[in-house]
Amino acid sequence: MKTTGIMTKQTVFSLPLNQIRKDFPILSTNVHGKPLVYLDNAASAQKPLPVIDAIRRYYLTEHSNVHRGVHYLSERATGKYEAARSTVKKFLNADSEREIIFVRGATEAINLVAATFGRVNVQAGDEVLITELEHHSNIVPWQMLCEEKNALLRVAPINDRGEVILEEFDRLLSKKTKIAAISHVSNALGTVNPVKHMIEMAHRKGIPVLVDGAQAVPHMRIDVRDLDADFYVFSSHKVFGPTGIGILYGKAGFLESMPPYQGGGDMIKSVTFEKTIFNDLPYKFEAGTPDIAGAVGLAAAIDYINLFDWHVVEQHEQELLRHAQEKLAAISGLHIIGEAAEKAGVVSFIMDGIHPHDIGTILDQDGIAIRTGHHCAQPVMKRYGIPATARASFAFYNTREEIEALVKGVLNVKEIFGHV
Repeated sequence: MKTTGIMTKQTVFSLPLNQIRKDFPILSTNVHGKPLVYLDNAASAQKPLPVIDAIRRYYLTEHSNVHRGVHYLSERATGKYEAARSTVKKFLNADSEREIIFVRGATEAINLVAATFGRVNVQAGDEVLITELEHHSNIVPWQMLCEEKNALLRVAPINDRGEVILEEFDRLLSKKTKIAAISHVSNALGTVNPVKHMIEMAHRKGIPVLVDGAQAVPHMRIDVRDLDADFYVFSSHKVFGPTGIGILYGKAGFLESMPPYQGGGDMIKSVTFEKTIFNDLPYKFEAGTPDIAGAVGLAAAIDYINLFDWHVVEQHEQELLRHAQEKLAAISGLHIIGEAAEKAGVVSFIMDGIHPHDIGTILDQDGIAIRTGHHCAQPVMKRYGIPATARASFAFYNTREEIEALVKGVLNVKEIFGHV
């Protein structure tokens, strides 16, 4: 075992948390004199040393602009950038590197599909189908498209547990539906949607499907060919990589048929004042200087998590989730919002007579970081008749002791408000 704390292939399969946490220096931080308990992973996960070191090494020894450069540094940077694309391709089990587009994050990826595939394929009177679980990033771009095209945005409802009502989803898939856009995992409730089944339902009617995988990729193995997803998107920063970069996977046939998203350098083959000839995939969708360091960091994050036995990781996170739900549900006056049969590591809750922002503020004084608010999912809040929730979200580096600290902190919140 390396003395630096950085995990090796031989050490990760039993998930030794003390060793893993050494790879995340920020987890040793003190907040208000208390040890940090970081339970805001659904908003953004922390970064391990291999990611930080890869970005630092790139800027120290390899930086230059990519593609077309003939000098040593440009060739080195281009090699790193394209190697990162290959890493993502293998990670998602895509068919080709041509199907991997670097974007700024899941939000830009969805906007890209809405602005290109959507504008070509959606016309007046057509429909786009989403679900009641969606993040604003998978609502607003489709609203904008539908308003522009005089099309209709349809919404598949959820039940009281926070699960999509599949019979309604199937019913809403019609000849007018030009695309369905669904989350793999709900950021607000943690619900894991049966996306493979939902994709099959849509494909039986000839409807392509975009899957927002931002909350799924950190918690489970993704195989886009097994899912048969037409588009799959995720953000680097939620999967232990840097901010400001993400991935759009798209089947090559769809990507080939879509017009460019932005114009500029690298997305062209040739330009005259009379006509521009656009580049081949994937570069047709990558205008301008890309986030090269971000791609390097994302590849390092994927290499890092690929060291782990994902079955063990999933089991650990599910144990944390079960423990947190059992302990929190036992607190009188506390109500868990979203109790789907299949959940990832998210617990959203409210407390009688206490605003979620007050919960988060008091917990912060104990060094406990959670997220409070509507979580960019206001329609989910409206479904439950509440303005906001307090949300604790877990990653593989979290511990059972941190769950106990959360529970103790929530009990302290009750005491402060006189709800004993």
